Amino acid sequence: MRNKIALEEHFGATDPDIVGQSEEHFTPETWPEARKQLLDINDIRLRKMDALGIERNIVSLLAPGIQSMYDSKQAVDWAGRLNDHAAKQVAKHPDRFSSFAALPMQDPDAACAELERCVTDLGFVGALVNGFSQVGDPGTAVYLDDRRYWPFWETVQRLDVPVYLHPRDPLEDQQKIYEGHPWLLGSAWAFSVETGTHALRLMGSGLFDTYPKVQVILGHLGELLPYNIWRTDHRIPMSPRGIAVKQKFAHYLHHNFYVTTSGNFHTPSLADAIIEMGADRILFSTDYPFESMEEAANWYDAIELGEPNLQKIGRDNAVRLFKL
Repeated sequence: MRNKIALEEHFGATDPDIVGQSEEHFTPETWPEARKQLLDINDIRLRKMDALGIERNIVSLLAPGIQSMYDSKQAVDWAGRLNDHAAKQVAKHPDRFSSFAALPMQDPDAACAELERCVTDLGFVGALVNGFSQVGDPGTAVYLDDRRYWPFWETVQRLDVPVYLHPRDPLEDQQKIYEGHPWLLGSAWAFSVETGTHALRLMGSGLFDTYPKVQVILGHLGELLPYNIWRTDHRIPMSPRGIAVKQKFAHYLHHNFYVTTSGNFHTPSLADAIIEMGADRILFSTDYPFESMEEAANWYDAIELGEPNLQKIGRDNAVRLFKL
């Protein structure tokens, strides 16, 4: 399929120097090339897009990015500088690139102001937040259901832009279950568990009852949620433990969430997501350069979904969601 739109496509920067955060996700042999790809937007990336029928990339800062900067002043400073860098790069080919904002969630007021600036002044199409934010010290994790962030969600709803909830590993003192099994950390498993649970926190907090138009995007075909949401809804009424929301979690998944194909190029899993959520709620993505853009595009172009669904997932849903 030509004219695909991809929206979990990462970049880094050396000024300020943040690109090294991603080194742990590559081997020593593959890191030099991955680093080059993270620092590039308008050269290697654009040539790959041309070859693979990808019309537009919506780029976003690598993880954990700003969310790991527990000093709020540094977070505010770096978010602004990195967003300016992204805007400058996107402006070189505005017909091929858009950008998500990186936000200093350590300072909710500053995050609201930066999102407003990025959407209104820089033309960004939403924000990508890398999970919880470390606030005040390295050991304090604050999730997006925290009440301090409700003015942020109000801003998101007013601006009518989506938020991409991207994974990160749990803090070290929360990794007990992975001890002795480090291969389960990161994108192999822990990312999905952490991010899927974060999304359930949002659902269970009443956020979407208060701000029903908010839209959240999850990568990797939904971070396990489409395949387990029925059981979550089935079990909660048997032991509600104080939950007070107006709808079942599946309702929020179907009405307030989109999922992307980033890094999950498995046709049976995609079919399951379509059955649970509908093709209108699924978006093509690659997770470049952590995944191969070639593998993602070639897989998608070869699957048999029928032309209407291929067109929705590959392009039309993104056009509608991001008002492209």
